[in-house]
Amino acid sequence: MKGLVIKSTGSWYDVKGDDGTIVKCRVRGKFKIKGIRVTNPVAVGDIVHFEVIRDGTGIIHKIEPRTNYLIRRSTRKTAYGHILAANIDQAVLIATVTFPRTSLGFIDRYLVAAESFRIPQLLVFNKSDMWNDDKEILAYVGELKEIYTNIGVDFMTMSAKTGDNLDLFRDKLKKKISLIAGHSGVGKSTILNKLSPHINQKVAEVSTFANKGTHTTTFAEMFELEKDTYVIDTPGIKELGLIDIYDEEISHFFPEMRAFLGKCKFNNCTHIHEPGCAVIEAVKNGEISITRYESYLSMVAGFDSHR
Repeated sequence: MKGLVIKSTGSWYDVKGDDGTIVKCRVRGKFKIKGIRVTNPVAVGDIVHFEVIRDGTGIIHKIEPRTNYLIRRSTRKTAYGHILAANIDQAVLIATVTFPRTSLGFIDRYLVAAESFRIPQLLVFNKSDMWNDDKEILAYVGELKEIYTNIGVDFMTMSAKTGDNLDLFRDKLKKKISLIAGHSGVGKSTILNKLSPHINQKVAEVSTFANKGTHTTTFAEMFELEKDTYVIDTPGIKELGLIDIYDEEISHFFPEMRAFLGKCKFNNCTHIHEPGCAVIEAVKNGEISITRYESYLSMVAGFDSHR
């Protein structure tokens, strides 16, 4: 049989067959994916071939080639990656400016991971109801909107609590398979529960002491919102270590830096210290955001530390 992986709990996978039935499956032997080492050979979104055995469970024996996938460095085995989801149309990041605060470095690493497969990105700042017309926060959000829309990232604000812009968010998901990611506590589960009555993800309060969320989603799962519209919920991501990308390639996945490639004095320019670097000049001239450039430097340093 052939089916779609809609849930992953580590060693077991829920696979929705072509006939609509859902079968709990295991993997036969060890899958090895050419070129990368991963902790989870099968991911939500994969199209797999499986057979049902006597006890009613299934055995996965083949994964069809992926059109794309989003991967991060494993937090337990740093030489390995962990695939968040496969075969997606859109990478959505839920972020917050407060309670908890999402760092720009984390946002940029997520966008780079998606851009490496040219997966369209949607950046959503939730909890707008908590800004209370704070001019400083509103100005900050305005700056972020300018930075990210200028590089082609879809950007919006919303409040899952009040429902503000929830319909707009729903429209942006239509007819797509969207991966929904973000730190714990940013409101992913609340948003998903509001999107559809049959989604019942566990919700927890953000700690006022640490200003951080607690993990409520413990495994990746795909939900159907309506015909041809799917969302994949993932466990809250604390860190997003890049993997499967060479450090000299990172600038290729910054659209604003990509525009200056080939214009530097040296062909192998790292855009860090070389004279005649078009990227550094663009940063000085304000054509490239300083925060984005700082994220780039951090990513390159991070790759060097894992050599």
